[in-house]
Amino acid sequence: MPGLTVVKLPNDHTSGTTPGKWTVTACVGDNDLALGRLVEGLSKSRFWKDMAIFVVEDDAQNGSDHVDAHRTVALAISPYIKKHSVDSTLYSTSSMLRTMELILGLAPMSQFDASARPMYASFAATPDLTPFVHRPANVDLNARNGRDAPLAEASKKLDLEIEDRNDDLLFNEIIWKAVKGKDSPMPPPVRAAFVLPRKDVGRSED
Repeated sequence: MPGLTVVKLPNDHTSGTTPGKWTVTACVGDNDLALGRLVEGLSKSRFWKDMAIFVVEDDAQNGSDHVDAHRTVALAISPYIKKHSVDSTLYSTSSMLRTMELILGLAPMSQFDASARPMYASFAATPDLTPFVHRPANVDLNARNGRDAPLAEASKKLDLEIEDRNDDLLFNEIIWKAVKGKDSPMPPPVRAAFVLPRKDVGRSED
């Protein structure tokens, strides 16, 4: 097996509420099931004892979140991940990239991953080689949008062939109403800043 493999599970972007296309819930459920099957297969392979899998959602796209609109789902999966523990460290996508570089023995590619905090606190020294068992989907993976789906007309006008070609807020509202209902108002995005104080000792005014 190669030292690094990149896998894309493409359905998490969904087709919005475009009539005739799979529903948002079906698309996300399909992606979740695919990930579970992938992890189960790898965890039963001879490579598992040396593996780490990092999963990020593509993408947060400035969505509604009560903490920060850029927050997203991320998973770290490995026999070396600490079990039954909570790691409350503030990580970024660059933290995942830096962790992968350290595992592979690679130098940082930019100042962003070079300065990112590695995910040391998430890993343990002793592995647990118990295989993963995926759960079957508990949603209808074949459900399709009807003509009366929320914002169906707006969804039909979007170019969903390539990611990130459309207005983020409009697409977020389509997805929100598809899941929460057509009469559910989408909350505005929350912007948060995480700032650490710095003491400039002996700084010159020149």
